[in-house]
Amino acid sequence: MANLTTPHGKALSGCHSRSLSSPLLLQQQLSFAIPATPRKCHHVPCALFWSRPRSKRLTPSPPKDQFIISADLTSQQAKQETARDSDVSPLTLTVSVVSSISLVSAEAWDLCAVEAAGPGSENPFVSHGFLSSLEDSKSAVAEEGWLPQHLVARDASNEILGVVPLYLKSHSYGEYVFDHAWADAFYRYGGAYYPKLQCCVPFTPATGPRLLVRDGPFRDQVFDGLAKCMQQLTDQMKASSLHITFPEREEWDRVAKVGYLKRMGLQYHWKNRDYGSFDDFLMDLKQSKRKNIRQERKKIVTQNITMKRLRGDDIKPYHWDAFYTFYRSTTDNKWGQAYLTREFFHLMGERMGDRVLLVVAEDKGKLVAGALNLIGGDTLYGRNWGCAEYAHYNSLHFEACYYQAIEAAIEMKLKTVEAGAQGEHKIQRGYLPTATYSAHYLPDPDFHDAIESFLLRETVQTKMALKYLEEVSPFKDGIH
Repeated sequence: MANLTTPHGKALSGCHSRSLSSPLLLQQQLSFAIPATPRKCHHVPCALFWSRPRSKRLTPSPPKDQFIISADLTSQQAKQETARDSDVSPLTLTVSVVSSISLVSAEAWDLCAVEAAGPGSENPFVSHGFLSSLEDSKSAVAEEGWLPQHLVARDASNEILGVVPLYLKSHSYGEYVFDHAWADAFYRYGGAYYPKLQCCVPFTPATGPRLLVRDGPFRDQVFDGLAKCMQQLTDQMKASSLHITFPEREEWDRVAKVGYLKRMGLQYHWKNRDYGSFDDFLMDLKQSKRKNIRQERKKIVTQNITMKRLRGDDIKPYHWDAFYTFYRSTTDNKWGQAYLTREFFHLMGERMGDRVLLVVAEDKGKLVAGALNLIGGDTLYGRNWGCAEYAHYNSLHFEACYYQAIEAAIEMKLKTVEAGAQGEHKIQRGYLPTATYSAHYLPDPDFHDAIESFLLRETVQTKMALKYLEEVSPFKDGIH
């Protein structure tokens, strides 16, 4: 049990604690002492318990048009840096909040997203097409506990220099960076953890840029200004916290300089070592791992299953209807909560076009399973998987989700396959442990210090796990 303390040196009580399980199967206790004199709380106390249904509906308070956030600090920095250059005008930045991505043109949003990712590294999830599909399909909306509060930064000429996908949330579902114990601890401390602000792509544990800023002489200033504006918005809304999940490593390091706490996680990614074929990849593996994969792939053939990879116009409406059925079968049986609606898959397929790769499995011409992937500039992202409820095929999940993705990445000369959250079983199939990141702003000083103390210990565990898992690599010695 980790002994957490307040800024005043008092040990936080353990009698009101709930265990917080890290991804490493190691546990620490996170708890707060209940003050002798209850502190004033600006929220209606509520908490998330496993036995209670999650609350959903959110209403912005105060109305969004009251959130016109100044960026004077950013402007002053820019003026100082450009004072020596008479050819560059000082930056005047205005950041506003919009309640729907539809209020920002797709062209302006995507220009920010593409330039934030960098040449050849485009991320499909932060595109206008993907995010608008979540909203328009009623998957990520206020009724489901996801109230869009996207930030838009404009210069004096009203040109958009940066945008941030941001949501006010009434729960912690669909995030894949777990803070349920934080919510419970804050409730026991006398506060309400919800609503909170979440900078992310809903339901998507994939690393990518989060503060989407255009290239230019003021890029760093705009980035820092948006990072500070999110903090200011958190304070204005009296939200308990702000979370940036699955940012790029560079973003993670930069926001830490303006007061965000750093947290690490891990996933399993496949790396393309300039392979010309799937067999080339297999030859880099140890003999036992290579044999196991060949046996698993052979089972697909002996079961008379046909695998197909579909893109763009090859994906028909009936494919999406079937895939939604498979998706619901998986969520209903395993997770108990389907975040995405049927309409989402149809809209996303239309708007993302050739950036969608749908792997399907057929048995005697009938669709029985599928795996959804999105194609980035240098990465293939595995997202959702599902199988017909009646279907039980040996090794089909491994084939559809992992091996087909590897083959596709080799064909498209992509550098990486990200196969989603969790899953140590991916290691023996060539997916190696990789660090992921999140950043957290906690206005309450006692809460901040307790979480900071916890994260210091959790980070040690995460780094230990990464080191250990690297030592059980399926690759031959000398191949990393």
